[in-house]
Amino acid sequence: MSSTLTPVALAAAEPLIDANVVDYLIVGLYFVFVMGIGLAARRAVSDSIDFFLSGRSLPAWVTGLAFISANLGAVEIMGMSANGAQYGLPTVHYFWVGAIPAMLFLGIVMMPFYYGSKVRSVPEFMFRRFGTGAHLVNAISFAIAQLLIAGVNLFLLGSIVQALLGWPLWVALIVAAVIVLSYITLGGLSAAIYNEVLQFFVIVASLLPLTLIGLNRVGGWSGLQEKITAAADSARAEAEVATAEQQLNAWPGQALTGFDSGFLSVIGIVFGLGFVLSFGYWTTNFVEVQRAMASNSISSARKTPIIGAFPKMFVPFIVILPGMVAAVLVKEMIDLKAGGAPTGGASGEVKYNDALLLLMRDVLPNGLLGLAIAGLLAAFMAGMAANISAFNTVFSYDLWERYIRKDRSDDYYLRIGRLATVAATVIAIFTAAIAGGFSNIMDYLQTLFGFFNAPLFATFILGMFWKRMTPTAGWAGLVAGTLSAVLVAFLSEDAFGTASLGFIPLSGQGASFVAASTAFVVDILVSVAVSLVTTPKPASELKGLVYSETPKEDLVDPDEAARPWYQRTIPLAIIAGVMVLILNFAF
Repeated sequence: MSSTLTPVALAAAEPLIDANVVDYLIVGLYFVFVMGIGLAARRAVSDSIDFFLSGRSLPAWVTGLAFISANLGAVEIMGMSANGAQYGLPTVHYFWVGAIPAMLFLGIVMMPFYYGSKVRSVPEFMFRRFGTGAHLVNAISFAIAQLLIAGVNLFLLGSIVQALLGWPLWVALIVAAVIVLSYITLGGLSAAIYNEVLQFFVIVASLLPLTLIGLNRVGGWSGLQEKITAAADSARAEAEVATAEQQLNAWPGQALTGFDSGFLSVIGIVFGLGFVLSFGYWTTNFVEVQRAMASNSISSARKTPIIGAFPKMFVPFIVILPGMVAAVLVKEMIDLKAGGAPTGGASGEVKYNDALLLLMRDVLPNGLLGLAIAGLLAAFMAGMAANISAFNTVFSYDLWERYIRKDRSDDYYLRIGRLATVAATVIAIFTAAIAGGFSNIMDYLQTLFGFFNAPLFATFILGMFWKRMTPTAGWAGLVAGTLSAVLVAFLSEDAFGTASLGFIPLSGQGASFVAASTAFVVDILVSVAVSLVTTPKPASELKGLVYSETPKEDLVDPDEAARPWYQRTIPLAIIAGVMVLILNFAF
């Protein structure tokens, strides 16, 4: 698995998608709205809090939709459709096990600490709880992760532009980067959030027709089952295609994890994905938490991820199903899954990441094709804008202001934030080259989440519920957990191509689950051991940072009890939890 773009990818290519003037008009109209929102939001930016946190003024329904839209980038659209094509129905675990429970936990338990403490970022919360060491490790690792993940979104965004116009990929990358840079630099987080709300509706409107038309072409759900079964039964052994039973049933999910044992597969999904990776991502990732922190009250902040949970649980039906359809309907995808190496796709060589693009090419008429292209552009712009807006906040507040230039004017930090936005976008053009070397982009993303989010979650959860945990343990656990995840990844098969040693007989996302679980366990063990031989903070300094030291009245909005049930946090969370349980049993 190469980590560089191939010469074919860099050269000009024939357009993959045969768009006409109607499609271009739809895409152009979308961009007019995007830039208009950026210009309108710029008028509301008067200080750094407006730029970085929207002045903490947005209602829950806006931040809730932005919370989900910020995640509807490369992971959701291309990554999950690629997973659907390669693994089938077990991909739903990324939503119903690997997202919803953690989102509900974030809203009920953790958002009161974030919002109530008035911190401007997740690393700043780490500073208050553990001091300089853990803060610096977290801020640097988070900044690096956002640059790498922004590169993923930018690579896929550039791939769409290349597929649409036939431009060389490097030109498409620069054009795509300039578009995102323009509205983030103009309007800051408000521009990103209001664009994310628009992008959410554009994404759903574009992917729903693709799903329905694709399913109709294969004869509905029963026809899709028959075609997947026939393809799996006739596949050559060397293609290593999962059985039809594994592709068409969510549990035990062996197609996804790579475990031979169904029991170990369930443990890997529930603990590695559902607990470590999921809680690590949703509860400590400032990209998501930043949206909730921009809301207008602690009640709105708590409801932000819970409101987002409702659309989130139905996203699999418009991203995973098209991937499964593409695997049995699109000629190149059928060839790829059978062990072939077809040419074409966004990079010159067909990969699972191309499943959605190729399905759009084959089934959508002009007009709907333009809407679908706009939806994909919206998804990648939302994801990249979320990464960039989170990066500029952490860089400006947590690195530049705290360690390089203290006590400057608010205007100075606002300028630094805008310069950081430009720099991050330029760097993302280069990190996009790394993403281009992965056949299934989810393999790469889950590896990154194991490195950066899993150890952070261990430190957070232990520090939030155990007041004895010390500042020294905070940074020591983070470093040990991250290094252990990196070690497991390099010992696994094909985690980083030729750089991997292959001692652990796991590849792809199963290896990521093991790496994340290892990081969590190592972080906890090191943190406990170090805490027992070092000095903790006095209890008086832990109010608002540790659960046992924070009065319950500080964690809730006193006015919420008088509101109707559908505007209260706990009833909404219970309904979402019951719905996702039903979905898990149904599939």
